[in-house]
Amino acid sequence: MKISTLFLISFLLGSAYSGVAQKKKQYQVCAVAFYNFENLFDAEDDPKNKGDDEFLPTGPYRYTQEIYQQKLHNLATVLQRLGTEITPDGPALIGTAEIENDRVLEDLTEQPEIKERGYKFVHFDSPDSRGIDVAMLYNPKYFKLLMAKALPTDISAFGEKGGKTRDVLWVNGTLLGDTVNIFVNHWPSRRGGEEASAPLRAIAAMVSKKVIDSMMNINPRTRAIIMGDLNDDPVNASVAKVLGAKGEKEDVGVKGIYNPFVSFYKNGIGTLGYDDRWNLFDQIMITGAFLHARDNELKYYKAEVFNKEFLKNPFGRYKGYPHRSFDGNKWINGYSDHFPTLIYLIKSIN
Repeated sequence: MKISTLFLISFLLGSAYSGVAQKKKQYQVCAVAFYNFENLFDAEDDPKNKGDDEFLPTGPYRYTQEIYQQKLHNLATVLQRLGTEITPDGPALIGTAEIENDRVLEDLTEQPEIKERGYKFVHFDSPDSRGIDVAMLYNPKYFKLLMAKALPTDISAFGEKGGKTRDVLWVNGTLLGDTVNIFVNHWPSRRGGEEASAPLRAIAAMVSKKVIDSMMNINPRTRAIIMGDLNDDPVNASVAKVLGAKGEKEDVGVKGIYNPFVSFYKNGIGTLGYDDRWNLFDQIMITGAFLHARDNELKYYKAEVFNKEFLKNPFGRYKGYPHRSFDGNKWINGYSDHFPTLIYLIKSIN
């Protein structure tokens, strides 16, 4: 594979990695991102999807073709800038939530801001009652797709409270030559209250966890990335207990799960604002193999909440929160009600 992006960093080998001398090495870097697109619907009626009725020209949002095109442009503008301070090509992988169908992904990847990157995507229709799904964009320059599968999230035991929710998207492929498994999630919301709905998110968390555990039993060094809009913070039980994700690297063994966004949350940094407080629902976690990596393997470098000023609401009671697409039913020409998140992975080019 042609190396198009190099990154020079200094490590004190012996702290996070093996060795004793301080020296500089060259690494290729890639970004892995997650971004909730906030109701990315097309403006045409799909008789099979009752969830899109609100997002039509005749619906309460007055969602016209012009608004749809502007929404695509706004999202592409974010993706154009996402992660480019470290890797000029932008993210190699982008997990996303709240997309209606293949068409919106096709239209998005054709936007002039990002078209030259040649993003491909993986998407399956899910049974969600709102008609929204998860998906993953990938740059074929860095990622080779091997397998993809939709994993059902069965919350039917909770009756009407459970309803129907999004599948988990499981994608397997090679990222910079290393085999990785990516799980893209959008867990059930807190509708009805955080505590009352918590069991639904615990069920959703177990979908990825069961698959990862089964792979770990065969290969403890399985490389998995769990990302998504979890509708829970890093310290909530679904993440900290069901997944067992920890916020300190030294607490994570090879078969463990590391959540770099614990520290962001504890420092008051979030990805969405609600009821005058920050939440950090948009997380990207990794298995311990990315921390305990050999020198010629992908290893974790750092994480980021992409909360640049241009993404923030500049005025009013929601000043500083994400500049969303709609205020109530009124189009306000924003981006999303969530900030994107990223992690950066590096691999020695020697």
